[in-house]
Amino acid sequence: MKTIKNLRIGVIFSLLFFLSQNILANEFILSDDGLIDPRAQEKITEIGLESKEKLGVNIYLYVKSTYGLGDKVKGKDKIIYLKNHESKVLESLKKPYALMTMSIDEQHVNLLVSKSLEKIIDKDDILDGYVVPLLASKDKNTLYAKVSAATLNGYAAIADIIAEDKKIKLESSIGSQGKIASTIWRVMMYTLVVIGLLVYTFVVLREKRRK
Repeated sequence: MKTIKNLRIGVIFSLLFFLSQNILANEFILSDDGLIDPRAQEKITEIGLESKEKLGVNIYLYVKSTYGLGDKVKGKDKIIYLKNHESKVLESLKKPYALMTMSIDEQHVNLLVSKSLEKIIDKDDILDGYVVPLLASKDKNTLYAKVSAATLNGYAAIADIIAEDKKIKLESSIGSQGKIASTIWRVMMYTLVVIGLLVYTFVVLREKRRK
């Protein structure tokens, strides 16, 4: 009987541990709609836990495949809806916080921070430098891969910038890798544009010579 009782206790503790780990894993990723790779989630959670412990900041992700707006809601109405939706998400967050939101169908990416972080985090720098380039890249990578890379890249950048301001080193940091990835993408895009212009010029000049 004792063996059965001990077995039951063991099962209960194992179940509680499993549940606690899953709750912990979702502490910072509020929603992902199956768009973020488990490996990226694991790294994000690692960074999130260290940021919470060492920096005293909660960094969250809220990623949706769609907000369900469709094509009917546009312009100002769309902006109002997005703001209201994000405001509801913010209500349950622990301060100080940084929240990166993303909606694929609506092509919407945003970064919201509590007042104490407004002077530390430059929203445009994070989104334009670390997130959007990877999402908008015209390559063979799947949407799943792009969202995974973009969210991890942006998330890590937020943590690194706060850590730098506080002069604290994060062991989970991915360092300059995120910025390098975005820089490579930009160089590739600029190169393609330049090549396109050169080809166009060459074609125009050749046509003029023929005439």
